[in-house]
Amino acid sequence: MINENSPIGIFDSGLGGISVLKTCLEVLPEEHFIYFGDSANSPYGTKPKEEVVNRCIEICDDFIDKGVKAIVIACNTATSVAVQTLRDRYSIPIIGMEPALKVAANGKENQNIVVMATPLTLKEKKFAKLMHQYDSYNQIIKMPCPDFVSIVENDGSNIQQAVNNQIDQYKNELDDKHIDSVVLGCTHFVFLKNEIQTYFGPSTVLIDGNLGTANHLKHLLNQDNLLAKQNKKVDIFNSDESKLPLSNRLLTSE
Repeated sequence: MINENSPIGIFDSGLGGISVLKTCLEVLPEEHFIYFGDSANSPYGTKPKEEVVNRCIEICDDFIDKGVKAIVIACNTATSVAVQTLRDRYSIPIIGMEPALKVAANGKENQNIVVMATPLTLKEKKFAKLMHQYDSYNQIIKMPCPDFVSIVENDGSNIQQAVNNQIDQYKNELDDKHIDSVVLGCTHFVFLKNEIQTYFGPSTVLIDGNLGTANHLKHLLNQDNLLAKQNKKVDIFNSDESKLPLSNRLLTSE
């Protein structure tokens, strides 16, 4: 039976969702979290939609077998293609993520806003509907950055140069505009925040959806009287076990 001490499942296509796990631990420090990174099948953002949906079902079925009380899809791509399927399949709360464009654009006009996300996230109808709410009075520049996922997954050197090279591919879209804000629409990208900030400069605001997701999870658990009192524990798994040392390092990094 699910109760307040049941664990919470969090999954991502790889290591990016560790950034969401870190925020969830800050907001819900007494909870037992089970994190699964699917690095063996990363990236999701360049795969066919059906393949991603099927993989999400496999992961969530395993979470259900482990008795989780909620599941966080710590992946914008997986959310965009699979969240409704997962909500229809399971009776527990399924918390998804989407690029935090509302935070960047709501109540503002004549802003230049870059949305960095995976190709699959940016081409889904879910994002098109979100973008349509704000693109009549702000310029929104879509920036699929597939290289960013591999930069994080492979923990390479010369990260700043690699980030610069990826963004430079979109210089025509940037067209020397001042960028007011950058929405990090992939949880992997949060681990490149410093390098992205360096590229655009200190006057550009970087926005991600991690805190909003963690607060929403807390709200839903509180609503169902499922908040743990004292059950702090973190279990980290990965379909590529060689990624576990890096997973733990990312979790404890500042």
